Amino acid sequence: MDTLRALSAFVHSVELGSLSGAARALGTSQPSISKLLAALERSLGVRLLRRSATGLSLTDEGQRFHEQARRLLEDYGDAVAQLREQTQQPRGLLRLSAPVALGERHLNGWMIEFLRIYPDIELDLLLDDRFVDPREARIDVSLRLGGTLPPDLVARPAGRWPRLLVASPAYLAARGEPQEPQQLLSHDYLRYAAGDADGLLLQGPEGAISLPLRSRYRVNSAVALLDSVLQGAGLSLQPSWAVAELLRERRLQRVLPQHTGPQQIAHLLYAARRHQPLRVRVLVEFLAARLALLPGAVPD
Repeated sequence: MDTLRALSAFVHSVELGSLSGAARALGTSQPSISKLLAALERSLGVRLLRRSATGLSLTDEGQRFHEQARRLLEDYGDAVAQLREQTQQPRGLLRLSAPVALGERHLNGWMIEFLRIYPDIELDLLLDDRFVDPREARIDVSLRLGGTLPPDLVARPAGRWPRLLVASPAYLAARGEPQEPQQLLSHDYLRYAAGDADGLLLQGPEGAISLPLRSRYRVNSAVALLDSVLQGAGLSLQPSWAVAELLRERRLQRVLPQHTGPQQIAHLLYAARRHQPLRVRVLVEFLAARLALLPGAVPD
């Protein structure tokens, strides 16, 4: 029996909740995972997992063994990484998950630069506005904009940007430019669809203002939302990094410039390990440095 493979099959099966999930994560088949688990249980002389139609559950022995097995695998990975780093440059495959708009506007160019700096690294950049489970998709680093942070991952703060209320000059010429927040009630407000409730919260000289704005158009793509604003469909809150160039080019115009929306907050997510592989560490540091330079970044 390949003990390391069997331990990895066991830990992945527990943490992903199924043999099929473990098989996808380890790049093998479900029958292979099942054979590895059976061999591990035979060698230990105990049953570790209960299998049923509803999924997997740990036995009492499996509960105690799981944490020890996970630590053993991490220690082995740390030892191998430390040994390699003594003689090697950062190398190997990295998988980075990020939102589509930020990825297309900035990350794509940054990653080309990153690969020039580290020629022994391979990189998969996966752009998706949904949060991808890092374990399920074998993601090394996730760039997250807002949302709930997973408790089992390290979440390194990587930037904060104000949200600016913007519209196209053509829209404002046709509908009039609001001079005070209450006038927004007669305008078309566009919003991001995923989990965003109606209403608009602004911070201005007079403090926080909550306006009961409803949106006739909601879209779950930040790229499509910004394109809708450029086409004159209405007003929208946009992070400063997304609209700075468009404002300079006068393709967009700020509305109520003394007011801003809730800040957009970025985090870099990665596994909690005592010794991160060198390739992961250099990617995290590279991204943190580039994100800090985006237009309008608010100092911590």
